[in-house]
Amino acid sequence: MQTRLAPEYRARADGLQAEAILRQCVHCGFCTATCPTYQLLGDELDGPRGRIYLIKQVLEGQAPSRKTQLHLDRCLTCRNCETTCPSGVQYGHLLDIGRTIVAEKVPRPPGERALRWVLKEGLPSPLFAPAIRAGQRLRGLLPAALQAKLPKAQDAGTWPTREHARRVLLLAGCVQPALLPNINSATARVLDAAGMQTMVAARAGCCGALKLHLDDAQGARAAMRANIDAWWPQLESGRAEAIVSNASGCGVTIKEYGHTLRDDPQYAAKAQRISALARDLSELLPELADRLAGRVRPPDGRYAYHPPCTLQHGQKLRGGVETHLAQLGFQLRPASGEAQLCCGSAGTYSVLQPQLSQQLRERKLGALGQAFGAQAPDAILSANIGCITHLQSGTSTPVRHWVEVLDEALQGFAEPTLQRPLARGERSRERG
Repeated sequence: MQTRLAPEYRARADGLQAEAILRQCVHCGFCTATCPTYQLLGDELDGPRGRIYLIKQVLEGQAPSRKTQLHLDRCLTCRNCETTCPSGVQYGHLLDIGRTIVAEKVPRPPGERALRWVLKEGLPSPLFAPAIRAGQRLRGLLPAALQAKLPKAQDAGTWPTREHARRVLLLAGCVQPALLPNINSATARVLDAAGMQTMVAARAGCCGALKLHLDDAQGARAAMRANIDAWWPQLESGRAEAIVSNASGCGVTIKEYGHTLRDDPQYAAKAQRISALARDLSELLPELADRLAGRVRPPDGRYAYHPPCTLQHGQKLRGGVETHLAQLGFQLRPASGEAQLCCGSAGTYSVLQPQLSQQLRERKLGALGQAFGAQAPDAILSANIGCITHLQSGTSTPVRHWVEVLDEALQGFAEPTLQRPLARGERSRERG
């Protein structure tokens, strides 16, 4: 797509990056067919192709409006269009640039600004966990809409204390420890059973995704630099071999640190290495399935599986959870016919665009309910805290992280494990 940048964007790195992305687009429209918001609204400007044209017009000097901002805000950033695109258009990066530029030109109403500020500053705040605990104690007094978004208090269980030669760093996340703490401890227990020690860097916080997608690119980069500083001593010394994320939304962000901080003279090289060492927990599943074979007792239940967009479209990891949990004996199936579509969570989207979000959630729950035909699933599994809490707010069927059910299937097999010798060159591959 031919683009002529306005003078003010020719000297900006993000303007030049946007121009390069736009040149890849051939305006074929394949992306429109797989866009959730286009399917709901039927408006060209609420699909990737239309939003690309809006961003192109702004970069060429046309003044954006609130209407421009609204169409960009409605995008879930699910990146299904990237999976569909035959030209490899990096739509997610283009959208981040477009939203940032439009935010500079179009002031938001005071109420909208306040809500977005509360989300980007409040969710990563140390005050978030106490607020959640207070809300759980007063749950019966809260409005029904707020109760639906607030999981019941959960026991995290024990954290393993054994030491292993192989160690990984786990990003604890900003909201997950407060909302569903068992996901992190279950991760540590499963890795421990497979002969890997899980460490958490005390000074690591939010991955940066919240602020990045809420018009605060500067705040997002500051969060990324803080995480790099927290992880670097363990990685530089060789004490940890990888950074593992059990929330796919955080994982895709960490894998793009190298891109986001590419122009930072102090952090560019470190960010590239961090991205190279980042692993979604599901990427360890082939090895986990091998090491845990014969020690897993899956319950006799049916699990419907929702692969988050950040896993299948953002990280391009598809089919791994289904394949390897089936190898371990679990009955697991994705949603019938619509496994590629977004559930409507999309970070803070369920708060900022509740009507669209709820429509997508109901559509997704309907498809998941048919994963086993006429037989309803006993539980729904996913791989991202946002998807889990969003789906759970619309159903009485339990919605859980897949690592939690794997952890439970391992209970009773806590004896020390022997670590097989690493094959020549294996450690170097794991280090990315």
